[in-house]
Amino acid sequence: MSLSRSCLESRGRRDVMFVSKVVGVVSLVVVVVVVVVVVVVVVVVVLVVAVVVVAVVVVVVVVVVVVLVVVVVVVVVVVVVLSSVR
Repeated sequence: MSLSRSCLESRGRRDVMFVSKVVGVVSLVVVVVVVVVVVVVVVVVVLVVAVVVVAVVVVVVVVVVVVLVVVVVVVVVVVVVLSSVR
């Protein structure tokens, strides 16, 4: 009786150790997956922000160029009109 009880207790301890190892591995996998998902989300957010910033810079540059072209055209027209009046 004592021998079988000892054998059962030993097997129970081994089962508990196995289950604890499985739980440890599963929790490690879950942590790794969560970290990977967070990193991917952060990278996507950074890329989206970068694209928005580049788009805003392009729009500002286009507006500045258009304003400069309009100013140059107005100056040229004024100079031509004033020189033809004299």
